[in-house]
Amino acid sequence: MSVSEDRLKSLLIQGFAGDTTAYRTFLKELSAHLRAFLRGRLTRLPDEVEDLVQETLLAVHNQRHTYDAGQPLTAWIHAIARYKLIDVLRRREGREALNDSLDDEIDVFAASATEADDARRDLAKLLVQLPDRQRLPIIRMKLEGRSVVEAAQLCGMSESAVKVGVHRGLKALAAMIRGER
Repeated sequence: MSVSEDRLKSLLIQGFAGDTTAYRTFLKELSAHLRAFLRGRLTRLPDEVEDLVQETLLAVHNQRHTYDAGQPLTAWIHAIARYKLIDVLRRREGREALNDSLDDEIDVFAASATEADDARRDLAKLLVQLPDRQRLPIIRMKLEGRSVVEAAQLCGMSESAVKVGVHRGLKALAAMIRGER
């Protein structure tokens, strides 16, 4: 499961405040997020993914002072990744080939933001159908990235109940997606 927007933003802001451990964690979790994000978009250039992840991380680090905390973090990061993707395509395919390939890639990136918003809305509609004992642990653990202990405290449940809730809730969500419920 991808790292949540809130978690990444929180880690970055802690890093701005001088928490080097939080900033290191931010970069580590961001690299995993970027790797997954770019792998799906560079199916024709799988060997470029790792280089692009590293270039994007470096650009994020170098441009972190330009980030507006009032704006979505992942949108800012994805914009940086798009520019880095353009650079990769320029190096790899040359200017003439860039026009065709870049148009395809930009369509993918433009669609990705809309698809992510649609997916979040769809997930919210499905989650609302679950009972609290399943929905809340899923939100805390899977969407917010919290530990079992933290989720149990926030949900007012035992750790065992949280684990069972997540398991049963994910099973119920899968059944809903398949149209079985």
